[in-house]
Amino acid sequence: MSETTVEFTPAAAPLAEKLLAPALEILDRYPAGRERSALLPLLHLVQTEEGYVSPAGVAFCAEILRINKAQVGAVATFYTMYKRKPTGDYLISVCTNTLCNVLGGQEVYDGLVEHLGVGHDQTTADGAITLEHAECLAACDYAPVVTVNYDYAIDEATPQAAVDLAEQLRRGERPVPSRGSRICSLKEMQFQLAGFADEREGAVADGRAGAPSLRGVSLAQEHGVAVANFTIDTPIPTTKPARDESAKAVKDAVRPSAAPAEPHHESKLASVARKAAGAVKAVVEKVEHRHSGEPVKAGDVKDPEVRAAEARNPDAATPGSGAASAGTRPQSGPVPSNAAEATATGDNAAAGDGKPAGDSERGESIVSDTNAAHRSNEQSTGKDNPGWQNAQRGSEETK
Repeated sequence: MSETTVEFTPAAAPLAEKLLAPALEILDRYPAGRERSALLPLLHLVQTEEGYVSPAGVAFCAEILRINKAQVGAVATFYTMYKRKPTGDYLISVCTNTLCNVLGGQEVYDGLVEHLGVGHDQTTADGAITLEHAECLAACDYAPVVTVNYDYAIDEATPQAAVDLAEQLRRGERPVPSRGSRICSLKEMQFQLAGFADEREGAVADGRAGAPSLRGVSLAQEHGVAVANFTIDTPIPTTKPARDESAKAVKDAVRPSAAPAEPHHESKLASVARKAAGAVKAVVEKVEHRHSGEPVKAGDVKDPEVRAAEARNPDAATPGSGAASAGTRPQSGPVPSNAAEATATGDNAAAGDGKPAGDSERGESIVSDTNAAHRSNEQSTGKDNPGWQNAQRGSEETK
């Protein structure tokens, strides 16, 4: 797609003048005919200019992808990282999900609300900070955590640390977090999310995972917990084994194997795995014994509802015995043995003639009698009752 093939409406033209070149670069990443998949990075690109997905941004994305604006809006309103109203230079997110909440995340969020004077998804008067509580920031090992423009800013946060960070940002400072890359503005972050490299100094951080993230590995090494017979050079298979081979492997795993040639000391993890295999073996033997007279057919992928229907009516082409009498529903299959079910499928009057089940001749006669009574009452009293047509159609006793 080239620049000469795109004609923009007045609504999208202002953004097209600024963003058309990077937008076409994004489209070139996708195969011909699949450019529509570029909608997500294009929405991030729009936010690099305006800080949110504006109506003009929706029109720009729709026109460059040749889709309608409703399709763009459906995506932009689904993901929380696409903002639908102007957002501050710095988006502070506080995790208030389970673990972060237990460790003080809600207190951190409440402290920022009190200090900044704004609530969730609201922006300070100076336009510097937008605050939001997040459901999860994927850093439970550092809980509670605070991010700025989706970069980790504070680990094991406290209310005071969060307030100090907000004040630094409002003064125009960009503090270096203890973990992660240097803090950037929201528009700069949107440029990265659109798939472009950030050329700022310190924009890309490096380093190994921190101690909290490696705690599980450290404990395993400390206590000698390891996967039996595992080596780091073991190749990872790229294809799944066939179904029958997989079933054979499961059976082989739960069957007792030959005793080892020489005794060895197994690790704690291997001991747990061996006990689990024994439990699985017992369950398998119990299930095989129970179903020994009814072997299960391999590869049965029939829908459960279809299987249940066939069980109740083995031959769908052959209705139940006895012709349906007038005013009753035809019966098919065996007669229900359940009393309530038999009552529900008993001699119920069929609707017929495309009418609802209640519109029988008797019902229509009740309505006619009621309407006639209202007309007679009008004639005798000389009063018009324009609402008589909406009167209830008889009492329950009459019906």
